[in-house]
Amino acid sequence: MKAAVLKSLGSPLALENAPEPVLGTGEVIVDVVATRVLSYMNEVFSGVRNYALDLPIIPGPGCIGRVRAIGPDATKLAIGDWVFCDPTVRSRDDAIAPDIALQGLTAAGAGGMRLQQHFRHGSFAEQMRVPTENVKRIGTITPEDATRWCALGTLLVPYGGFLAANLQPGETVLVSGATGNFGSAAVSVALAMGAACVVAPGRNEAILADLVRRFGDRVKPVRLSGNEDDDRESMKRAASGPIDCVLDIMPPSVSTNVVRAAIMTVRPYGRVVLMGGVGAGLELPYPWIMRNCVSIHGVWMYPPDAAGRLIALVRAGLLRLEEYEATAFDLDHANEAVEHAAANGGPFKLTVIRP
Repeated sequence: MKAAVLKSLGSPLALENAPEPVLGTGEVIVDVVATRVLSYMNEVFSGVRNYALDLPIIPGPGCIGRVRAIGPDATKLAIGDWVFCDPTVRSRDDAIAPDIALQGLTAAGAGGMRLQQHFRHGSFAEQMRVPTENVKRIGTITPEDATRWCALGTLLVPYGGFLAANLQPGETVLVSGATGNFGSAAVSVALAMGAACVVAPGRNEAILADLVRRFGDRVKPVRLSGNEDDDRESMKRAASGPIDCVLDIMPPSVSTNVVRAAIMTVRPYGRVVLMGGVGAGLELPYPWIMRNCVSIHGVWMYPPDAAGRLIALVRAGLLRLEEYEATAFDLDHANEAVEHAAANGGPFKLTVIRP
């Protein structure tokens, strides 16, 4: 089969014929129809992001595809089913604290690297092998639809954060990082889950205005000034009432002052979800956390049942994949796709490879 292979960090992807994946028990073989290219894939491939990769590897985190072959333990899947392949692979021998690898992207710790050695290759190929539990049926779609369905991979990340926070319909949410790729997805997911109000702080006024245009007056934009105290008060005033939940999904480059200003808008007994990349130095006052009974959740990715639940939100018409503008490349132009993704990583934009 044709595949794009990363052989060494800093080198371009090599287009070559790779062995077809071999089916094992507890596994499914999927024909890849469309797979998203992360905006920071170039940083992963160059080594800047220092992701744990056992090279050579066929990269690519998850895909939309069709089932080619199933193992004897699959009782619901059928050959030809349209599916989303969840890249979050978990070890099966410890349900409480499993090791995790992101198939085709990275791994966490020594146990995650052991997972990667088996479920190593990702979706930049004509076929991929996926754990059975990671293959989620999405119902009937057209091959053209598969491109936009790749947005599931982006939307699932903030959805996992809101599930951890037990977000309830009618609550008020603040998304710290609302003008970014994952942050704008968080705005749309919170609204789809029934949030009455989403406070959207940021410095890019054009993107803030676009969020309001897309989703209406349930979105409350806030132009950040850079002054921590002033910004905190501006965010509180923008909300229609007490802020029940704050989701931080800021990138590593952002000042901790900006993150802290957003976090400390949450009401007493409120919840904070940390999903961003801000490094060391985020100082939150112990007395404020304790006396206000604030719950802080660190969340990486999402629980195993999240993909199926998110697909149901899409099928119900509550979450619109049509918000996404997609640019597609074939597998022969995988390197161009990586460059395009890096230059076009804004809100509601997708770069996709269609093998």
